[in-house]
Amino acid sequence: MLSYKIFFTMNFFQNFQSILLIIILLFSFVNCQNIPNPRYQQTSSLIGKRLYFFGGDLSTTDYNNDQAAYITNEVWYLDLSSSFNTATPPWNKDIGMPIGYNLGTSCVSPIDNSVFLVGGLMYIPNTATINFDSSPVYVFNSNISLWTTPNIIGFNSSFKMRNGIQPVIDNYGKIYAYSGSNSTYSNASIEVYDDMSILDTTSMAWSTLTKSSNTPPILLSYTATLLPTGIIVYIGGYKITIAGSFGILKSVSMYEIYTFNTKNYTWSTKVADGASIGSRVGHSAVLTQNGDIVIYGGTIWNDTTTVATPYIAKLDTSSWMWSIPNLSQRDSPQLCFHSAALYGDYMIIAFGQIPSMSSTSYSALSTNLYILDIKSYTWVASFNPNQSTANQSSPNKSSTNQLNNGLFIGIGIGAGIILMGVFSFVGFLLYKRQNQDPKSIQTPGTTDQI
Repeated sequence: MLSYKIFFTMNFFQNFQSILLIIILLFSFVNCQNIPNPRYQQTSSLIGKRLYFFGGDLSTTDYNNDQAAYITNEVWYLDLSSSFNTATPPWNKDIGMPIGYNLGTSCVSPIDNSVFLVGGLMYIPNTATINFDSSPVYVFNSNISLWTTPNIIGFNSSFKMRNGIQPVIDNYGKIYAYSGSNSTYSNASIEVYDDMSILDTTSMAWSTLTKSSNTPPILLSYTATLLPTGIIVYIGGYKITIAGSFGILKSVSMYEIYTFNTKNYTWSTKVADGASIGSRVGHSAVLTQNGDIVIYGGTIWNDTTTVATPYIAKLDTSSWMWSIPNLSQRDSPQLCFHSAALYGDYMIIAFGQIPSMSSTSYSALSTNLYILDIKSYTWVASFNPNQSTANQSSPNKSSTNQLNNGLFIGIGIGAGIILMGVFSFVGFLLYKRQNQDPKSIQTPGTTDQI
């Protein structure tokens, strides 16, 4: 009987170690699943020390955006208050949006840090077919994770479903949105617009400016960057010369820079010069502290599978001269319809489509995170909020197809809690039994005897 008790005790602890190892592996698996699905056409905004990502298209085959089930209402964010490695970003999921959302823009109010979703396509979630939401603007309060629809005075109804635009917000809380189309990719009738709409978020009053003689052509899929001087700089994209019915698309030359003065509401055109920069769509732009606009990524305007070159370029907004940073273009990740934000000297790039891996019937999507130190123009492998540069490394080459398994997380955590409860209970019984029977003493080299 003594040998049996000793054998049982040793077997229990051996099994306990094995099962504990399984739990550790299970929790490691669960932890690595807490990441977003690959996506593109999402929008992002930096709110304090959190970088938020809203919506996006999860489908690799739905080029027409006519399957609502693939347009997500998810909200994810990265906490930039602590250091992390780009291979394992600290993803956090916030409350979802009331609508599925893509091809739009999020603007952060400088007054109260509210996020305004302006333009883009808004889908009623959990529907098999396309059902567009009628609300023109949604507002997100990140402090309490609350979505609301504001009452807007004088809203221009033609702005509904306006996409292919990039609104910007100034220091007074005014949002400026130029041009765009109402294309849903599957509708037969498409309208394009050459107007400037302004939403004053302090009074929730909407206005549409009258077209002037120097208003630029209709622009789509461009980038818009607000300078400290109050000038909005529009770079790249498509242009259409006739308003109303959808006309012939042409690329916008990277040396043809349209600007809008938010102080006197006037347009002008700057003629840029410098390095050879190819036209593009689906690119991003960030403004550095010294007034340079850094553009990243994109494809040639009429083929989303061919990358634009060079992949990274810099525009000096004082001289309107283009230059190409001394950075290996070969090692640069290739993305379009991605997100980019500047935090200190870090340009943080996430998600998007991978042109070189896509085809006319398939879009290769990314869930990776890349960080470019724009001070030294090097890719870094780790984020450190307390320093401008980190250890240099090649971009993260992890798989672009990751799973966001909320179900697995729930099952994994639940199973782990149950197993730990069982172990605690069995351990307690064993401990109690051992203390009640002083003859049960563990000895080395015990054989299986009764």
